[in-house]
Amino acid sequence: DPLFEVLPLRKAKAGILVTGTEVFQGLIEDKFIPIISAKVEALGSEVAATDIVPDDRVAIEKSVSGMLENGCDLIVTTAGLSVDPDDVARAGLLDAGLTDGLYGAPVLPGAMTLVGKVGKADVIGVPACALFFKTTSLDLILPRLLAGRQITRAELARMAEGGFCLN
Repeated sequence: DPLFEVLPLRKAKAGILVTGTEVFQGLIEDKFIPIISAKVEALGSEVAATDIVPDDRVAIEKSVSGMLENGCDLIVTTAGLSVDPDDVARAGLLDAGLTDGLYGAPVLPGAMTLVGKVGKADVIGVPACALFFKTTSLDLILPRLLAGRQITRAELARMAEGGFCLN
């Protein structure tokens, strides 16, 4: 095999779904949408939809379904991925039809990352660390998805080598 390969990036129509009751109620200002938007747009894709929903499986499922109906082929969800009982993002994504879901990556920051598909759309679940660190697992996974690479558990395991995101 070649040592490396340069693949073209597709221009995705991204939906950004922020989960969190405190953000939904306006108790905490959302800072995810500008951060995720900047990363998506820097890679040549567009943000076609954004939504903020409470920590509620039904609300998450409805938002994902709406984004798919509006033509989004990439859905980036934020927060709600840890072990807190209120964190229902994974459950809501499963309700929306998540398949090929992989949860967890040996990357800091970003260990609680999620990747999968809902229909033909790629899904990335971004943990809260993206608010506090410039480079996270999202920066490793997003370009690979836009290049048409299927993310496998083996590829995630290989990301453990080298401390990619720790400054």
